[in-house]
Amino acid sequence: MLKIVKTSIVIATTSLIFAGNAQADVGEALQNICTIVKADDKGELRKKMKRVQSDFSLRIKDYYSGVSCGGNSLIRTAMLNNAVETGTLMVKKMPKSDLSAPENDGKTITAWAAENGLANSPIAAVLKDRI
Repeated sequence: MLKIVKTSIVIATTSLIFAGNAQADVGEALQNICTIVKADDKGELRKKMKRVQSDFSLRIKDYYSGVSCGGNSLIRTAMLNNAVETGTLMVKKMPKSDLSAPENDGKTITAWAAENGLANSPIAAVLKDRI
């Protein structure tokens, strides 16, 4: 009986250690994504998204809300930096329901864009067509 308890503890501890490492690795993999978006490097963003998907089985919808670039989401950052190619790619890759949902500040992307004078940006146009 004691052997079963010890084995269970070892297995539980090992799985927690590996789960903690996976979270840190995802953070490392996404570390420079804000810079990529700001630079409007669509090819590099596509590579980053594919790498995260293959290594961690995560799509952009899974980590989008957890990434903040100076307090803004990735699409908002793209709009602020006129990064049309990366912004358009993200809009096309995100589920429609997530695009129309409020973000951390309680505002949708379209409401935020209108409030900040970005409603006429090319990314906002793609967003409106997608929603």
